[in-house]
Amino acid sequence: MQHKGLNSVIDSHLCADVRSVSIADAPPVVSSSYTAFPLKLKAQNTQGFTLIELIMVIVIVGIMATMTTDIITLPVKSYIDLERRTTLVDSAEMSLRRMQRDIRRALPNSIRITGGTVIELLHTTDGGRYRKKFASDGSGDILDFTGTEAASTNKSFDVIGTLVATPSGSVVVYNLDSVSTGTANDLNAYDGDNRASIDNTSTINNYKIVLSAEKSFPFESPQQRFFIVDTPISYSCANGELRRYDNTIDSSYSISSSGPNLASLSYKVQAKADTLGCLFSYAAGTATRAGLVTLEVTLTDDAGESAKLIHQIHVDNMP
Repeated sequence: MQHKGLNSVIDSHLCADVRSVSIADAPPVVSSSYTAFPLKLKAQNTQGFTLIELIMVIVIVGIMATMTTDIITLPVKSYIDLERRTTLVDSAEMSLRRMQRDIRRALPNSIRITGGTVIELLHTTDGGRYRKKFASDGSGDILDFTGTEAASTNKSFDVIGTLVATPSGSVVVYNLDSVSTGTANDLNAYDGDNRASIDNTSTINNYKIVLSAEKSFPFESPQQRFFIVDTPISYSCANGELRRYDNTIDSSYSISSSGPNLASLSYKVQAKADTLGCLFSYAAGTATRAGLVTLEVTLTDDAGESAKLIHQIHVDNMP
């Protein structure tokens, strides 16, 4: 009985000691059979682009490249086109201004147009008023239209006023038309009925014009006007060129009632293009308005760029 009670007391103490020992206080257990293996990490996502993603990227990059190309190339192309148009316009503008100056100096009613592509005129260098009546003392050199003045004295006339330069060329009085009618007393300077050559003895200082030969002009000017012309001038469009002709370029070019043979004359090029077209027109003056010349020039370069200019010029047709 006593031995059983003692054993139970010992067992209870042993159990209490075992329960009071912490796991942390226990010594580590090392097995002789332990082998060290590397630590396995979690696998990362190493997948590439899918085919759809790649196609989308290519499409987006292509769109962006196209937009960028347009942004760069369009301004450059616009600048080049503008430069070509400017070159064409400048060339045509200078030529039309030269034509305008010549037309404004044209002898009244001398402008004539052939086929809409050739324009001809007589260029004036000076003008003024001639003496119609003798002075009270009988002096003066008049321009006689009655035929009563002796032929030897009808080779010259006094100028009322002054001249710009020494007169040379031809004198024209009362030119009414640029088209010859083929009749007597035709008032057309190209025919020569109202035109006379100036002698080289004429000077600017004596206010007198001396003619090469005696001349009876068909009709007198109501305002006693006369004009001095030096050369005919023509403009034509041919083979992509706007050409100018006068007798300083080719001395064989003279005033003719039938018009010039431009194919045989030398010329100066005023404008040039791959394709050049002209359209000239002339509305003769009336009692209520001046004459009107319309010049239309179209130039096209080898790149297809085109420029069209139109000038209208009022001309004084008071003879």
